[in-house]
Amino acid sequence: MIDISRRKIFVTLAILMVAAAIARPAAAQDQVNVRFSWKFKGEYAPLYFAQELGLFKKENLNVRMGEGAGAPAALGALVQGQEDIVVLPGVFALSAIQKGLPIKLVAMYHPKTPVALITYPDKPARTPKDLEGMTVADSVGETGTTYLDAFLKLNGVDPAKVKRTQMNAQARVPAFIQRQVDVVSVYQTNDLPIIMEKQGTKFVVMDMVQFGLSVPGLSMVTSDNNLAKRADVLRRFLRAMSTAVAEARKDPMAATRALRKEWPNAPSEHAVFEQVQATLNAIVVQPDHEAGWIDEKTITDALQLLHSTGEIDQPKPPSAYFTNALLMKQ
Repeated sequence: MIDISRRKIFVTLAILMVAAAIARPAAAQDQVNVRFSWKFKGEYAPLYFAQELGLFKKENLNVRMGEGAGAPAALGALVQGQEDIVVLPGVFALSAIQKGLPIKLVAMYHPKTPVALITYPDKPARTPKDLEGMTVADSVGETGTTYLDAFLKLNGVDPAKVKRTQMNAQARVPAFIQRQVDVVSVYQTNDLPIIMEKQGTKFVVMDMVQFGLSVPGLSMVTSDNNLAKRADVLRRFLRAMSTAVAEARKDPMAATRALRKEWPNAPSEHAVFEQVQATLNAIVVQPDHEAGWIDEKTITDALQLLHSTGEIDQPKPPSAYFTNALLMKQ
């Protein structure tokens, strides 16, 4: 009788312990606020794919993402503590750090921005030399034209032989479509697929990367304060992103659809798919490292470029601009 009673007690205690475990609230997810430096585009597909696949949830993260209105505003919010991560072209982060902003690059997916110059078939520019005598739509802060002089010199072309028409960034493509200019610079991960589809014209595409332009693109930055206080949270976020990149490469159409679900008035599925493909093709994943690992040479080369164009003065040591600490495999 005593043994039976003891067993009943043990069983009752076990049931109570299980019930208590079930009733106990789950650990709260860590909040991560992510701000893009610009509007929706194919480059953001891995983030939304990670969300859809539950990769952030698996890392016990609640991730909020939002569009931006330029790198300066996004970086300002980051430094003020309103954001945890800003997604932007890496070259903008380098300039900001040079000026003293307390931030660091923590992941770089595009060591070379997939930017191109496009022209009409009846007046094509297939090589940098072909740009001589042509008129290029030029906008402040726009990647392709900001570094156009350096690009031309790299390819033995005198910049004085290429004409420029200064205009607002939003006016560049319309001016090109109306043939007010001969050349416009576009991101293959954003403008190019949309323009091609809308115009029904097979524009001549000069891939600037193939002709030596190396400008850091799709990257993530955080504040020095976040690095000191939230390193583990950010490490889990980047780990989820690395998995998302790998999964998106396996199924780019699924990644495309995940992005379009969140994109108000999105372009056609075909155009967004082309953006996503260009994004994934430009991502460099180094062996034995998480996606986003930053090569120091990429940083030093970019700093040299910025110095040559007069955007920065004497560069700081490379370690002032980036860290791979959050991408170390555990």
